Amino acid sequence: MKKTRLSLFPGLLFISSALMATELKTVSPEQLLDMQQNQNALVVDIRTEAEWQASGILSNSLKLQSFDPQGRFDQAKWVAALEQLKSSPDQPVILICRSGNRSARVGDFLTRQLGMKNVHHLQNGLQSWLESGGPVSPNCLQVACK
Repeated sequence: MKKTRLSLFPGLLFISSALMATELKTVSPEQLLDMQQNQNALVVDIRTEAEWQASGILSNSLKLQSFDPQGRFDQAKWVAALEQLKSSPDQPVILICRSGNRSARVGDFLTRQLGMKNVHHLQNGLQSWLESGGPVSPNCLQVACK
């Protein structure tokens, strides 16, 4: 009996390390800036058009609304659009929403269900960005705003 348990242990370590590799990571506003500047991180604002209009967006971020006004998420369409925005398959992606809830849900979907690596979300969303004194730009009509 003990021999069987010990032989399963290396397999369990492998599985747990594989799961750890695809977990969503949380970043602070400072880490977001560092990753954007030093790792070419793609910063994706997943909020709604109304939210972009109300509060503006982070400079050098891209707008890619995740949930429509009725709360629906077209996973296939959204992921295809995200892949089009990425410059490489391993480019870090940082998701932003208002409070961190939606970005965590979308990030969990990307990492756990699709197995995407190098996915992050801004802890407490745009609220933490604003509290840290981070600047925002007015909403613009293009997907990418500078």
